Amino acid sequence: MQHHPVVSQDEWLAARKALLAREKEFTRARDALSAERRAMPWVKVEKDYAFDTPQGRRSLADLFAGKSQLVIYHFMLGPGWIQGCPSCSYLADHFDGMTIHLAQRDVTFMAVSRAPLSEIEAYKKRMAWRFPWVSSFGGDFNRDFAVSFSKEEAAAKSLSYNYETVPVHAEELPGLSTFYKNERGEVFHTYSTYARGLDILVGTYNVLDMAPKGRDENALPWTMAWVRRHDEYEAAQPSCCGGKT
Repeated sequence: MQHHPVVSQDEWLAARKALLAREKEFTRARDALSAERRAMPWVKVEKDYAFDTPQGRRSLADLFAGKSQLVIYHFMLGPGWIQGCPSCSYLADHFDGMTIHLAQRDVTFMAVSRAPLSEIEAYKKRMAWRFPWVSSFGGDFNRDFAVSFSKEEAAAKSLSYNYETVPVHAEELPGLSTFYKNERGEVFHTYSTYARGLDILVGTYNVLDMAPKGRDENALPWTMAWVRRHDEYEAAQPSCCGGKT
């Protein structure tokens, strides 16, 4: 932990006010960036995607559940995986509290994974989550939205992810995609984000960023090496984000 001078209350207040000015600049810049995000062009979704849900087979348009906006978290849980990715599970621990509030703003939120629905339901039960989570098993949805890859692509360690070619060895990666449905029932892809673009979903990180030691990850082999599934912290062993443990 870096050295911090110990000062008087007046000196601390002066430093805090100086930082507050910077924080306000950041907030205004973030608001402007969010406006640019919302102003991006859209792409009409022409492909007929189908998903397995607890209520039966559903189309992408059906997933909106009466809302005009749909936000999908691409959860790393591939077919045959015993459990989901620890990092995705860390993010998912934040989902239940926000879904009811998002619904008040005309937004349906859910997770989608390539694992069969029975495997999703089993892991969801273990984690005691309530947010909607459906399966794209057997379809192209995950691949088309650049979060699932073939064994050959993963073995090559060179994937097209987060709008660039990256040296990643994984068949599943995380992301978030947003959609809009108009009055005619047409669906449009409006935005997708990956990697560090998902940080904003993690309330825990936002609190840690205000704590004295921050995220405190600099000495770790990778940034999220400390993260465990919430039922594993007592006796957890380090594991990679691939989920096949």
